[in-house]
Amino acid sequence: MPALPELTRSRNGDAADTVLGMASTGTPATVALTRLRIPFTAHPYRHEPGAGAYGLEAAAALGVDPARVFKTLVVTADDRLVVAVVPVSTTLDLKALAHAAEAKRTALADPAVAERRTGYVVGGISPVGQRSRLPLFLDESALAHPTVYVSGGRRGFDIELAPADLLTATGGRTAAIGR
Repeated sequence: MPALPELTRSRNGDAADTVLGMASTGTPATVALTRLRIPFTAHPYRHEPGAGAYGLEAAAALGVDPARVFKTLVVTADDRLVVAVVPVSTTLDLKALAHAAEAKRTALADPAVAERRTGYVVGGISPVGQRSRLPLFLDESALAHPTVYVSGGRRGFDIELAPADLLTATGGRTAAIGR
């Protein structure tokens, strides 16, 4: 395992250490956040091959309320792709996403297409540092938490950051898209 990166205090001054320097050993997500100087905390965990619900696996492994752990879904909205980020404790409301994305039809994208466009594998798709920057919609429930957890770019690795920082890093916006 590589040496730990430089650690510093989080923005709100609490005792949690926040990773700022993973550019050389990290994922595209951690590299992007480091480049943007956005604080985040890395949370690796043991991924069990064959686990079907990656986000629920992360919540259980990290001991975090599933309402704070968000899954990243790539969705076809009419003739384009968008990203929806919703709590693992909920499901994506495709009609609400269609409304937010100003689309007539939405459907989950083919996993192979999602992997090609984001540069990540299914179960490890991060909303940050994607190969192609897609319009992103974060469920508004994220704003109720000081920090949320999202995939860090591989299975068995989540990152924790403030919802506002996630929106800054992705150019995303909030919408009521979970149910």
